Amino acid sequence: MTISAERPTDTVVPHETPPTPPRIPWAQRPGWMSQHLGTAIVVGFIGYVFGHWLGNYIASGYPYIVNSGQNSIADTLALAFMVVGWLLGVGALNYPLAKLIGREAPAEVEVKGWSKYFRYNTDHKVVGLQYVVGVILFLFTGGLLAMAIRTELLNPTTHVFGPGTYIEIVSEHGTIMMMMATSIVVGPLGNYLVPLMIGSRRMAFPRIEAFSFWIFMAGYAVIFSALPYGGFTTGWTGYAPLQTQNGPGMVSYLLGFAVVGLGMMAAGFNIAATIINYRAPGMTWSRVPIFVWSILATAALLTLATPVLFSAGLFGLLDKTVQTAFYVGEHGGSSYLWENLFWFFGHPEVYIMALPGFGIVGEIMPVFCRKPVFAYKVSAAGMIGVALLSFFVWQHHLFQSGINPDMRPLFMLTTELISIPTGFIFLVGMGTMYRAKIRFEIPMLFAMALFFNFLIGGITGVFLSDVPVNVTVHGGFFVLSHFHYTIMGGLLFAFMAGLYYWLPKMTGRMMNKKIGLWHFWTMFIFFNLTFFPMFIIGLLGQPRRVFTYAKNLQGLNDFSSISAFLLGFSFLIFAANMVWSLWISPQKAPANPWESLGLEWQTATPIPLHNFDRIPVILADPYHYSEENPPAVADLGEDLVVTAASSDSNPS
Repeated sequence: MTISAERPTDTVVPHETPPTPPRIPWAQRPGWMSQHLGTAIVVGFIGYVFGHWLGNYIASGYPYIVNSGQNSIADTLALAFMVVGWLLGVGALNYPLAKLIGREAPAEVEVKGWSKYFRYNTDHKVVGLQYVVGVILFLFTGGLLAMAIRTELLNPTTHVFGPGTYIEIVSEHGTIMMMMATSIVVGPLGNYLVPLMIGSRRMAFPRIEAFSFWIFMAGYAVIFSALPYGGFTTGWTGYAPLQTQNGPGMVSYLLGFAVVGLGMMAAGFNIAATIINYRAPGMTWSRVPIFVWSILATAALLTLATPVLFSAGLFGLLDKTVQTAFYVGEHGGSSYLWENLFWFFGHPEVYIMALPGFGIVGEIMPVFCRKPVFAYKVSAAGMIGVALLSFFVWQHHLFQSGINPDMRPLFMLTTELISIPTGFIFLVGMGTMYRAKIRFEIPMLFAMALFFNFLIGGITGVFLSDVPVNVTVHGGFFVLSHFHYTIMGGLLFAFMAGLYYWLPKMTGRMMNKKIGLWHFWTMFIFFNLTFFPMFIIGLLGQPRRVFTYAKNLQGLNDFSSISAFLLGFSFLIFAANMVWSLWISPQKAPANPWESLGLEWQTATPIPLHNFDRIPVILADPYHYSEENPPAVADLGEDLVVTAASSDSNPS
């Protein structure tokens, strides 16, 4: 028998004084680390009350800034302190505050179980899944408002809402959906997958990554607070001078965009720094996955374009609170300033939403076509080209504004030029599918649907870039339909493709295929039946944001509304699939259910805390599907990682 010389740690030897436990720094004590969603809500409410009191106190000394009984200073400070309280309550500011006062920074504590998803967590995989829930919450809220819009448009004369309430619903719907769409892929899939795909153990700045999620959710709370404040009637674009004429709900709009903008800037900077500096040895730019290329291009747009929106919102808040005149024409300002600042961000924002969708389908299609990416370098160049040109097309949104008509040809040209790199990406997808032995799994179906929808949206976009056509259809349902085809028809279908493809890796559970097929076909069919008739409605003259219309258009509107209700039902099918597959009847996912060569599929499931036991050495790109014996993708330290080629891997 072997006797260990080590004393059990839980045994106290008689006559021996137990050692004095070390003093735990205050920032690391359990009470300090118990911050979570509940404390964030409580401290956020306290911050709201304090900010409102402070605003009233400040305004009491300057009665002239209280406009018609509205104290915008109190409203602004209440929401701003609510955001600060939210971040304090969840623990997002622990580290910088501890450093500022010279204390020991809080130690990283690994929290296990479900509670980690309700806390400030620096694990990129936890943050990614938190974002999944967050964007679904945005989507659900915006979808309910969309159902209210289509309910109102069932009849041109019998109204469910008044005209003021209707435009408030339209404005809130558009704003929530746009805020959600900017992070719908970069937040969940970008944060979760990018470190895995480039062979990194973490993000470059994990605390900034976690901060970006919690401030993203704070922005949701701020913009949603517009409804109890009485809403705003500007539409999601917030044009001045309507901006300064609106009530307290406008403060929620301006501050909400500013808060979400902070999260977007933080996320963009962090992701770009990670991709540039944390790629594993051997991962040259020619081996970077297509999805990572799309996220890098998007991160550049987030970092460079979002500060413009943040500044625009700050100027609007100053006009509302302390009566500056950035956008007030009668006092020397200009409403054109808001339009230019907003769309200088707003058109790159379209590609902030579109590029990650292209990256998802670019990653998925080779797997299910069992072919390499067709013209890989062209695809990557197309994404970078779209990102660069997106900064030169903002003024086509101002064709009807009256700003210097001599500039119209230039911006018409740049708008049409951006269709060239976009076309490159589209043709790469078509080339990948050409003569391929396609496996029609659910992720592939959603990926193919994106190309169908985006083709319609892209063709109609070429028409809208032409000044004479734009003059004719501006402000009508034709533009609305084009926008939904490019964004919802592209981005949302890509997001669903990505969820069905990567959820087995994220959760270790396979989504139910039969329910998934019902979800796909109902979503695809009723999406097109909802929005294609709107092209016709728009050409027949129905304007946007108006709750009454010509009687002869009721049939098309009713058809579109009923289809919209069924489209909404398709999302309930998706929710049912999530509940069924993850909780009611879970089916364990194989280690690599799609037989992908991607590096993210080569790690264990569930993924270890630090992703890889040691940093892998990249040996090849992950797209050698047509080869009978594909080269190893990476050396993970034990065996060379090669996904076994199935019979479907042979050239078709």
